[in-house]
Parts: sequence; structure tokens; C-alpha cells
Amino acid sequence: MVARCKADVEKEKKKEHDRDLRNEDPVTGTPGSHPVGSGLGAALGGAATGAVAGLAAGPVGTVIGTIAGGIAGGLAGKAVAEQVDPTVETTHWREEHKNRPYYKDEYEYKDYEPAYRAGWASFDPAERADWRQREQLARERWESEGGHLAMPWEDARSAAADAYNRVHHQHK
Repeated sequence: MVARCKADVEKEKKKEHDRDLRNEDPVTGTPGSHPVGSGLGAALGGAATGAVAGLAAGPVGTVIGTIAGGIAGGLAGKAVAEQVDPTVETTHWREEHKNRPYYKDEYEYKDYEPAYRAGWASFDPAERADWRQREQLARERWESEGGHLAMPWEDARSAAADAYNRVHHQHK
């Protein structure tokens, strides 16, 4: 009985891992979800539209405008976020990381992953900035997500730059 329960736990862990790789939308299960981009767009769109409506129609207009702006902003934010698909990037780097010149046997993919994620997430298609201009942002993101616990920035920097340059090149 214990072996069967352990097998069930392992099966559930594999399902969760597979969902993480697909970056599924928590509601629809659709792969390639971008909740941060949608949320940021909703917040910014709602605030901007609510402010404009408030000027034109008073407090009721502000509320209605905020709701409408949130919907439109969420869709716009999702569109921007989808220009870099985290599911595609995660899959690419999971398969490719050992082939990179900076790879060290002492680290596993899970150690490099925060650096890759910080690199691609620092890319902004509207800015078209090169790595030097976005490195500090990537480092701050890497640190805030705990990347520094697995390796020093000197070892993570090349992986972050690699991921940034990959998405930057794709959007030229």
C-alpha cells in the first residue's frame, strides 16, 4: 500500500513538472501562459482608461473606464509578454545548456535556470536595447528570484547574457 501511494505521489509530481514546462494557464490549461504580462497590462490599462473616463464622466465614468481599460490593457500586456514564450525558452535552455562554452559540470540546469529566465525576461521588444543596457535589470531579477543561492553572478552572467541575446536576435 505504501509503495502504491509513493508511486501516486511521484506520478503527481511528474504531472506538475510537465505543467510547469508547458507554462499552462491556470484556468484554461492552455500552454504558454503569460500572467505577469496580462496583469501588468491590465493594471496600466485600467488606470489610464479610468483616469481619462474620470475626467470626462466623473466617478462612475472612472469605475467603468477602469474596468474597460483593465480588459484592454490585459490583452495588450499579454500580447507583449507573448513575444518571448517562456515555455519555448525553458525547453531550449534545458536541452542546450550543457553545450554552452560557460557550462560547468558543478552546476545542474536548475542552477542555471534563474539566470536564463532573468536574461530573457529582461528583454523589452519596445526598447531594442543591447545586453549592456539591460544587464543590471537581469542581475536584479536573478538576485530577487534566488539565483545567487545556486551560483555567483560571475558564473550566471554568461547564461543570462546568452538568453537575452537569443531573444534579442529573434526580434530583430
